[in-house]
Amino acid sequence: MHILDSLLDQLRQPQVRDLAWTLLSPGLLASGQLPLRHPLAASLWQREPQTLADWLLQQENDSAALQQYLSQGSKRLGRYYERLWQFALAAAPDIELLAANIPVREGGHTLGELDLLLRDAEGVHHLELAIKLYLGPEHDAGEDAANWLGPASEDRLGLKLAHLANHQLPLSASPAGRATLAQLSETPPQAAAWLAGYLFYPWRDACVSPTGSAVSHLRGRWLHRHDWPQLANSQQTWQPLPRHAWLAPAHLEEAQLWPAERLAQWFEQLPAWAPAQLLVRLQQRADGDWRECERMFLVNDQWPLAAPQP
Repeated sequence: MHILDSLLDQLRQPQVRDLAWTLLSPGLLASGQLPLRHPLAASLWQREPQTLADWLLQQENDSAALQQYLSQGSKRLGRYYERLWQFALAAAPDIELLAANIPVREGGHTLGELDLLLRDAEGVHHLELAIKLYLGPEHDAGEDAANWLGPASEDRLGLKLAHLANHQLPLSASPAGRATLAQLSETPPQAAAWLAGYLFYPWRDACVSPTGSAVSHLRGRWLHRHDWPQLANSQQTWQPLPRHAWLAPAHLEEAQLWPAERLAQWFEQLPAWAPAQLLVRLQQRADGDWRECERMFLVNDQWPLAAPQP
């Protein structure tokens, strides 16, 4: 069993589960397309996973510091993911978190923001972090990253990769970036990215994975609204997840489970042009709790078209 699976069986507090997922989940990308680096690549926690597991269990036993740290940040999913990394890296025994969310300005204009600057046994690193969820094409080529869309159909995997390669990663080596970072480190940093998240494949006919994706990436499926009744009638247990709970696999107690009538009512009241909804299929474990075993995006029947303006 992977250490993350083992830990998630022991962790119940949602933010601590998200913290464990952030640190231990596989990346979306394989090396080669972009310079990639896991933030813990040179850390004791990476070499001795049990030390990381022990620290996470300590957070489960007393999460006050984590809760306080997260309460001061944005509720947006991307910022939440970054804050989880910042909290962990500040606590890692052999990593020095030099700065986070560093604005780079030139002539009064902001050119961008560097996510992380850290120092470890392998030097100084500028890291760009992202949590991404992309839905694969039904009819176009799955291997083309340009055909993988975000749930709101505005973001594309191909655009994200290009933005990383052409803007975000080179920014620390630009004249303005070097001037900014000189105040934080005498050593110019090495730039790399770390992308986590899920790739969702069409429910009916799964497409191939995008070129450059990691073999071990996390997967889900997606379907249009008109196909939902087939799943709803399949004797499986599904439940929508609020956006803030999109990271770690869901773990619900019996009392948190929706009865079938509530799910049916939720679906009936969902507007025809509703944005994509993330649902999870749950299975009951021997301890009586319910664990996520699959996740699915439910999109409106016009997706990926944008909703009409009122």
